Amino acid sequence: MPLTPLALHDLTESVLGCVCAALQAAAEEVTGQPGCPCRACVVPGTVAWDWCDDPCDGKGDGGQLSVNVIRLFPTNPFPNEDRSVMGTRSCPLPTTTAAEIAVTLLRCAPAPDEQGCPPSCGELDAAARVTHVDAVTVYNALYCCLRGTEPGRRRGRRFVMGQQRTIGPQGGCVGIEQRVTVALAGCAPCPGGEETSP
Repeated sequence: MPLTPLALHDLTESVLGCVCAALQAAAEEVTGQPGCPCRACVVPGTVAWDWCDDPCDGKGDGGQLSVNVIRLFPTNPFPNEDRSVMGTRSCPLPTTTAAEIAVTLLRCAPAPDEQGCPPSCGELDAAARVTHVDAVTVYNALYCCLRGTEPGRRRGRRFVMGQQRTIGPQGGCVGIEQRVTVALAGCAPCPGGEETSP
């Protein structure tokens, strides 16, 4: 089914805003937990680990929150990938298009001191606590966010949660990546003026 031109970008922007709001709420509930990083953006392609400390000169929470698209594919039934030849009379267009997206959240990782001694267990535990709260917050947020991102659907948008994994520590950063596959809504005019309906 043809998609509207902004269907994919609107989805990623909605997810970014909703996850950011959830991180802020978690910071208010959990003492010592940082909120949404002030470096929060939708990015094209693979996420670059540009920054995991405070990029806002002490005016916001440190880290980096990114949403990016992994792949876009036809699906029938959702969320199975449809690899059939499409567009012929014997094989109609798939009923749904799916997008796999990733939410990546990076924070500072404890580092060795000036003498080369490893971080203390207390420092590691504190970083693990932040990572674990972030992991649960992002996971829970996506369940809430995605239900509200397709107006007009009584039960919200169809989606399947994918794997969440801890990433790093690398380059002084550690964090989580959560993947999710989401059904996209159409529709746009087909070439020649013919329209399809969702």
